[in-house]
Amino acid sequence: MNDFLDALRWLGDSAHWSGPDGVPTRFVEHMWLTSISLLIVCVIAIPVGLWLGHIGRGGTLAINISNVGRAVPTFAVLVLLFMTPLGLSDWTVIIALVVFGLPPVLTNTYVGVREVDRDAVDAARGMGMDAMQVMRKVELPLAVPLIVNGVRLAAVQIVATATVAALVAGGGLGRIITAGFGRGDRPQMIAGAILVAALALLVEALMEWLQRRVDPLRRIRRRPLTARSAAV
Repeated sequence: MNDFLDALRWLGDSAHWSGPDGVPTRFVEHMWLTSISLLIVCVIAIPVGLWLGHIGRGGTLAINISNVGRAVPTFAVLVLLFMTPLGLSDWTVIIALVVFGLPPVLTNTYVGVREVDRDAVDAARGMGMDAMQVMRKVELPLAVPLIVNGVRLAAVQIVATATVAALVAGGGLGRIITAGFGRGDRPQMIAGAILVAALALLVEALMEWLQRRVDPLRRIRRRPLTARSAAV
């Protein structure tokens, strides 16, 4: 309990919120690493998952291959990438985070498309839509909630996992934890862990809100309630 209170005092010290090693600087580094990683994950996984879900073939193989990223520890990937020409750089960390973030987005996108009502797809084809129109106007909108759920899972995982970037001299909030570990400063270590946990919870809440907002069936579910309220 004393360590936790000391960690709160550490966070309340203005000296830790300024300079190149201050909390704001580390926060910006952390958000840059996670944002770029998540963007790359979405650019790769969503189109691939959409297409595989649309054609209905190769999805299981692709998902199993992407799940290798979950089986291999992120730190091991960082060490292997450190031995490549990339060496010690932010891109080493980003590639490792992308490998870790691909599985949930790819899996949810594929499953989301495959679970779209086949009657809706057949009706769209019956109206003369080609394959791309069916995917863009029918399958994608109906699969969006599950896709965003996959992005949410990946975002939270990447935010938490980016902490290990500090183990290979990368930036981010993990540097606060490793610096405290190196000096034997338990309050600083706990303060860093609190910051990472708070950021992960914030990202989780924002992505959950976004998932509700993009649900195309949300208004339909609310409409009967609105109609009943108007009648009363």
